[in-house]
Amino acid sequence: MAFLAVDAHTVSIPLAMLIVFGAAKLLGEIFERMRQPAIVGEILAGAIVGPSVLGWIQPNEVLTALSELGVMFLLFRVGLEVKASELMQVGGTAVTVAVLGVLAPLGLGWSIMQAWGYPQVESFFVGAAMVATSVGITAQVLAAKGLLHLQSSKIILGAAVIDDILGLIVLAIVSSAAKGQLRVFEILATAVAAVGFTVIVAKWGTTAMQRFVPKAESRMKASEAQFNVALVLLFALSVLAIYAGVAAIIGAFLAGMALAESVSHRVHDLTHGITEMLVPFFLAGIGLHLDVAAFADQRLLILAIVILIAAVLSKLIGCGVGAIGLGSKEMIRIGCGMVPRGEVGMVVAQLGLSMQVIEKPVYAVVVFMAVATTLVAPALLNMAYKDAPTKDPKEQHSIG
Repeated sequence: MAFLAVDAHTVSIPLAMLIVFGAAKLLGEIFERMRQPAIVGEILAGAIVGPSVLGWIQPNEVLTALSELGVMFLLFRVGLEVKASELMQVGGTAVTVAVLGVLAPLGLGWSIMQAWGYPQVESFFVGAAMVATSVGITAQVLAAKGLLHLQSSKIILGAAVIDDILGLIVLAIVSSAAKGQLRVFEILATAVAAVGFTVIVAKWGTTAMQRFVPKAESRMKASEAQFNVALVLLFALSVLAIYAGVAAIIGAFLAGMALAESVSHRVHDLTHGITEMLVPFFLAGIGLHLDVAAFADQRLLILAIVILIAAVLSKLIGCGVGAIGLGSKEMIRIGCGMVPRGEVGMVVAQLGLSMQVIEKPVYAVVVFMAVATTLVAPALLNMAYKDAPTKDPKEQHSIG
């Protein structure tokens, strides 16, 4: 029969999407029924259907693209819920949290690897992989629980953006050292561009969009004009962010924040729908990269556990101390919010592997750390925010 004569390549994309999305949502539902964060189930779904367990799906370009789009839309949606003026008010605390949250894991990661007898450059790469927070994971938890309006949530988001810039600078220094040449001017130029881009968009983006969006909408004939403008800005700032030297997701977050006070609830609803479709690929994609077989070596398994404990404690303590003036409860919340490394740690590890300065066993350790911190973060956030006042996520459109 003709409909059975299907080309394997043609069916591979929708089949991969079916398996990953279906498994993520199924485990997410199971975890919700167990009163656990759905996000943990969605990450574990990737590990189960991936190479580590069932081997149904291998990481590929299509799933990677869907994952990157997923986290971009997630950060864009979160940005839509946050006013730039409110984020700027906690800027000083966010900077302190970010700086201490970079120094603590970098130093601790390097020290542990040195104690295990690894070379200097490899030790620094592991430390660098422990630096940057995966804001997408924390943002998903805070948004789902209706906590984005809280001061600690805004500090976490602001610190995570700064964290990304500082992590980029650390990575540039470590990469240059690995190549045997420290290009100070290039590193400074990248830092200035990254900081300048972020500050300009955060400070003046909202005002510019409040003037531009109504004019653009009045002249456009197409339906969903506001949403079309929003998507153009999302992709434009994501591209500019990459050229400025920061991650595309930072541009996506800044785009959402710039539009927060100038678009209707309809834009929020449409964005939420796309996010619900794409985010499972981001979450399951983290689990897909886990390689359990690498830990048959007991010494490597012990190292992975030590690195995991150090990764959690360095953020809890380092970032918590950065918010010491806010009281112990807020310190714990902010520390927990900065714990997940997610895809950020894996990107650093992949760079080190491609430069041949870290070996595959160490790469496996870093990926384990990135996945495990991502898995424990939702539980930590649940405990830290258990008595916090929440807002219905569907009604968060005008935080303030």
